[in-house]
Amino acid sequence: MKNLFLRSFAVFAFCLSGVAQAQLRVETSGVGATQIPIAIAGFADETMAPQQVTAIIKADLARSGYFKIIDTGNTMSETTPVNFGEWKGQGADALVVGSVHRLADGRFDVRYRLMDTVKAANLSGFGQVAGQDRLRVAAHKIADDIYEKLIGVRGAFATRIAYVTKSGNEYRLEVADSDGEGTQVALRSNEPIISPAWSPDGTKVAYVSFEAKKPVVYVQDLTSRQRTVIANHRGSNSAPSWSPDGSRLALALSRSGYTQVYIVNADGSGLRQLTNTTGIETEPQFSADGQFIYFTSDRSGGPQIYRMSVNGGDAQRVTFSGGYNISPRVAPDGKSLAFISRREGRFQLYILDLQSGQELRVSDTTKDESPSFSPNGKYVMYATEAGRRGALAVVSVDGRVKHRLTTQTGDIREPTWGPFMK
Repeated sequence: MKNLFLRSFAVFAFCLSGVAQAQLRVETSGVGATQIPIAIAGFADETMAPQQVTAIIKADLARSGYFKIIDTGNTMSETTPVNFGEWKGQGADALVVGSVHRLADGRFDVRYRLMDTVKAANLSGFGQVAGQDRLRVAAHKIADDIYEKLIGVRGAFATRIAYVTKSGNEYRLEVADSDGEGTQVALRSNEPIISPAWSPDGTKVAYVSFEAKKPVVYVQDLTSRQRTVIANHRGSNSAPSWSPDGSRLALALSRSGYTQVYIVNADGSGLRQLTNTTGIETEPQFSADGQFIYFTSDRSGGPQIYRMSVNGGDAQRVTFSGGYNISPRVAPDGKSLAFISRREGRFQLYILDLQSGQELRVSDTTKDESPSFSPNGKYVMYATEAGRRGALAVVSVDGRVKHRLTTQTGDIREPTWGPFMK
């Protein structure tokens, strides 16, 4: 039993193997219940830019599983006259056109237009100016807009992810675009790094580092790289998670001898104990409205997920199917819960409807860990294995769309999906 909770203050097997630093490779499988056929023309003059904007847009939409990409084979700007009947005849329900113009100061003016070929009408379009290093973000924002206009849900392509890799004796906390590109190293250490968690505004990451030869919780500003020690108490300091307003963190601390759930202000002040048992209470997560804490506990004998008010009181058990349920993660809308369940020897990702109590297994892998919802609630990223190495996987909440992010060698673990950026 206690081996389960070592995750909060120790290191998984990936710490024993190395990984070469590299961009993540994406492999997509599965499609949504319905796919929208969409034609995406090459943006005018984009060959002058270091990044091909249309290729990024196509990859984003294809990876979502909800679009069938129709290659137009030609270039069209947002001002090019459109024969809607011709595109409708090619099977396209929507058409994307645009342009990328280099400005005198070296930046790029990126413009785009989305059209409904069936109704022969404009659906959306905008322009944005981006530096060379922001062209990928500009493309992701266009894909987000297309996704929102055609699916009805805000897109999450222009968000970021964080995860932990290891190379030799070096551990790295890395930040990348949602597609695994644009990797940046936030922290390097010769000691393990685990449990990263994004702040709600996307400017900071909380994590556990062993650089002091014991687990200590830090919060790091990703721009200034300034770090603040949030918890360095006697025993284990682990499993940080943010409140929705970013003012507090929930933690698992063993300062009293037993691992219990605590709440602390974002600057490390105002520590308050929430649970008080002789068991192991860990992996706390705030509810979407900030009024409750979900956590993993062995109080019923085996690990199960519970919920209690942030003000304390009695805890209510949430998971009942299976004897081993851990790692609760609450959906952004608060209506469902992602968690890892061990059944028949397989650790797999499940989604639980918190109102009906119905659950759905959404992964087909067998060594799953560390789930994290996309900010739009449509996908869950988690750690698993691919070719006997650690990898990241993403699955839609209905289990239909799947893609995997891998490196050529080594392991990658501990994913956390960042929030929408302003």
